Amino acid sequence: MSMALRSRVIGCGSYLPRRVLTNGALAAEIDTSDEWIIERTGIRQRHIADDGELTSDLATAAARVALARAGVDAREIDLIIVATTTPDDTFPATATQVQAKLGLDRGAAFDVQAVCSGFIYGLTVADSMLRAGHGKTALVIGAETFSRLLDWEDRTTCVLFGDGAGAVVLRAEAAGDIRTDRGVLASKIHSDGRYRDMLYVDGGVSSTRTIGHVRMKGREVFRHAVENLASVVQEVLDLAGFAPSDVDWVVPHQANRRILEATAKKLHLPIERVVVTVDRHANTSAASVPLALDVAVSDGRIKPGDLLMLEAMGGGFTWGGALVRW
Repeated sequence: MSMALRSRVIGCGSYLPRRVLTNGALAAEIDTSDEWIIERTGIRQRHIADDGELTSDLATAAARVALARAGVDAREIDLIIVATTTPDDTFPATATQVQAKLGLDRGAAFDVQAVCSGFIYGLTVADSMLRAGHGKTALVIGAETFSRLLDWEDRTTCVLFGDGAGAVVLRAEAAGDIRTDRGVLASKIHSDGRYRDMLYVDGGVSSTRTIGHVRMKGREVFRHAVENLASVVQEVLDLAGFAPSDVDWVVPHQANRRILEATAKKLHLPIERVVVTVDRHANTSAASVPLALDVAVSDGRIKPGDLLMLEAMGGGFTWGGALVRW
């Protein structure tokens, strides 16, 4: 009988482009204001990739930090999954470019596309593959150059997003007691394609042969986000046999501070137990959860043994959650 395995997170890292775009700088270009943006979203600034800076560059930089912190040589990596909506090319997968930039020529590398839920999807896939014996060590990366999908004349969307990357290193280890084990304890992912027109990009290879721009019905997205995120968080907790009160930190997708506050309230959790980085990073799509994770680990809030709930919702709609003991 094969030994039961669990995927332990042994390191994390992130990367943000050097250019910072403040609300004030945006207000000089479009009809908006710092006060308007902060009141509605909580966002104060975002990072924007330089011309020629690719999603794979951001992903590789974050991966190198995560590998160094994990004490893992890149040659030990068996699997690379990059969650992104903004790949370098239509093909090959951006993950294969990260693989090459890390100097690797073995293992498997591929992308997942679930927009803002992409990192949760990627983590779930990597966890399943490691537990099934498809390698021992994996890199899961969320990376976006989302600014290149924006219509900079649409103030309802262009103020919301930014660029960045975050990464984690997973290693398969023997599973023990779920109450004390460190690693991915449970996860759940969902989608409902009926809501495509609420959050989408109006372009694509098959449809328009263009990149297109982000289009969103903000009020409807807000309502669905609060309901879906609260639901999936409870679903994951029930799956693992924990209660909301057991969670030390919620590490959510950083779309809008009001969504974070409403979700916390629905779960009867204080906002002080929610990692909030939306003010500094804006919405970095698939990168937002690992970016927030790395911030809270780096500043010492998240400590070994802490129970974390990672959750996100994105266009599609897609949504998911993962319970991780650090």
